[in-house]
Amino acid sequence: MRLLWLIPLLPFFGAFANGVLLRGRLSKKGVWMVACGSVLASLLVAVLAISGYLGSEHYAAGEPFEQQVYEWIPSGFLGIDDGTFADLSIEMGFLLDPLSCVMIFVVTFVGFWIHWFSVGYMDHEPGFQRYFTYLNLFMGMMLMLVLGNNFLVTFVGWEGVGLCSYLLIGFYYDQDFPPFAGRKAFIVNRIGDFFFLAAMFALVQRFGSLNYERVLGAIEHSPAAVQGTYVLGLSFAAFVALAIFGGATGKSAQIPLHVWLPDAMAGPTPVSALIHAATMVTAGVYMVARANVLFQLAPGISEVVAVVGALTAIFAATIGLAQTDIKKVLAYSTVSQLGYMFLACGVGAYGAAIFHLMTHAFFKGLMFLGSGSVIHAMGGEQDMREMGGLRAHMPWTYRTFLVGTLAIAGVPGLAGFFSKDQILASTWASSKLLWIVGLVTAGLTACYMFRLLFMTFHGEFRGTPEQRDHLHESPPSMTVPLIVLAAGAAVSGYVGIPRLGRFDVNVFDHFVGRVVAHVGAGHEHHASVALELGLMALSVAMAAAGIWLAWHYYGGDRGLAEGERWAARLPRLHRLLANKYWVDEAYDKTVVRGTWASARALFRFDSGFIDGFLVNGSRNVTVATSVLSGFFDKYFVDGAVNLVGWLSQAGSRFFRGLQTGLVSQYALVVAIGTAVLVWFYIVVRLGG
Repeated sequence: MRLLWLIPLLPFFGAFANGVLLRGRLSKKGVWMVACGSVLASLLVAVLAISGYLGSEHYAAGEPFEQQVYEWIPSGFLGIDDGTFADLSIEMGFLLDPLSCVMIFVVTFVGFWIHWFSVGYMDHEPGFQRYFTYLNLFMGMMLMLVLGNNFLVTFVGWEGVGLCSYLLIGFYYDQDFPPFAGRKAFIVNRIGDFFFLAAMFALVQRFGSLNYERVLGAIEHSPAAVQGTYVLGLSFAAFVALAIFGGATGKSAQIPLHVWLPDAMAGPTPVSALIHAATMVTAGVYMVARANVLFQLAPGISEVVAVVGALTAIFAATIGLAQTDIKKVLAYSTVSQLGYMFLACGVGAYGAAIFHLMTHAFFKGLMFLGSGSVIHAMGGEQDMREMGGLRAHMPWTYRTFLVGTLAIAGVPGLAGFFSKDQILASTWASSKLLWIVGLVTAGLTACYMFRLLFMTFHGEFRGTPEQRDHLHESPPSMTVPLIVLAAGAAVSGYVGIPRLGRFDVNVFDHFVGRVVAHVGAGHEHHASVALELGLMALSVAMAAAGIWLAWHYYGGDRGLAEGERWAARLPRLHRLLANKYWVDEAYDKTVVRGTWASARALFRFDSGFIDGFLVNGSRNVTVATSVLSGFFDKYFVDGAVNLVGWLSQAGSRFFRGLQTGLVSQYALVVAIGTAVLVWFYIVVRLGG
């Protein structure tokens, strides 16, 4: 456990080595060995840290292990709401508890196999070293996010994965769309980040700290600390919970900030697997689970979380029914499954949410990598209408993809069945309406995922002869990660076998349940055995119905024309779903165009009033004043000075002429002066 700091540091070292120290000096083999080796080492340290924690006195006492590396920001004394002063000091530290144990294992394990898959997938792509630099940096930031012992360290990782997603989504910067998609992801996430910052500011102002144990622990042991205090008309707990959920909405692509995630498919396919499976998009779910005590004290906000999650789940699932890009189907599937996780959090089933996060990491990572294997074999083609019959050419990809599809559809015995059943059972106890939404979503999920499977691997091949000639199974560097993740998708659910009456062996729920606070009015619901079995049967029946529909339209050798028959029967509905409810178009006409119009108006105001009237006007007045001042100075001030000088000079010349030094001239002047005086006396005085 003492080496906890190494877990994020090792991927950072890999990024630094490939991106700075050894940039341009390594062969491709050297590049991927550094990148994959650093993540593998991080995985091994994570496993050692988890095993050490499970055998420690901290775990036995139900306490987390906290490691402070160094004092990061010594901010000094800060006045807080109760009139006292707190010594605000932010440390760079890490926290290991059951929640972070799950997260670091999932991130490092799935992340390693995505790195390994990338070796073969990116072998012929330009920017090989740059790609693995970004990938390692992403891993380091994600591990910092889930291991941070305070909100600010988590926020650094939170912003870091946002930056890396921008770099990875826009990896093909020489094309038109990837840079646009990267900017879109970056900007939309900044909207959510504003709310995260608001939550942190509120916590600092109220508690004078951002440390999880000091802040969340204080709230858990003394709920009154956040009751009776209001911010913008909401209780303090409700305000902070809503702000955290606002940040999670952006990072985990919930309505209405979901629009960035489908476009993130512009990046390389392993990037899609890394972002959509176990890492960035699950950060929002992690934060809500981490701050569960606040949501328990704000039941109204928890209801908002549940409703938004349910709406996102069914909204994205319906869109998945009509998409033809293999990666877009998986992208909307991710949005839908994230909605499931937030639905679980909203009804208080935090353990079920993290359980589904873990199982989803296995089967969704598997399917994204499987789609990458298909795209690799198809020479870059992503349109399922150009595929078909690939199971004969790619048997390992097909078998592993089938396992992942069965898992996400909720077929009994596979991972997705256990986690979905737990979410639906918890939702039934909280809201029958939301349970219906979740149940319908489960059926839609099975339908669109088997539609993808049938369109891609069954029937006749619909591509070009050149593509047919290019078809081949992927190399072992790509198929081995598929097999490993398929095994995870098959067996990972058995750590969370649902409770049936007194039969309770749900190891995962008991493990993660240690970090769930028990405050507020919430209480645990246990359904009867008959009800639990009935809910399971309904869930399985709904999944079976979805699979049957997909088989009815797309299975066997029916072909694409038969498969799209429903689209011809319901053209308006198909157009609505194929165009994703025109949400992007609505954003374009309102937010995007409104932003551009505001920018143009501000530009005109700036150039016309600020620059034109104030800045340029001030300049013109200043220039005119300076001209007048110069004229006055030149002709009046300097003129008067020069006049005095000229008079002095003229006088000096005149009087110098009188000073000749000749006595005769002086006598003449005296005589003339005397004559003048006599004349003046005779004429003026006597004549008067």
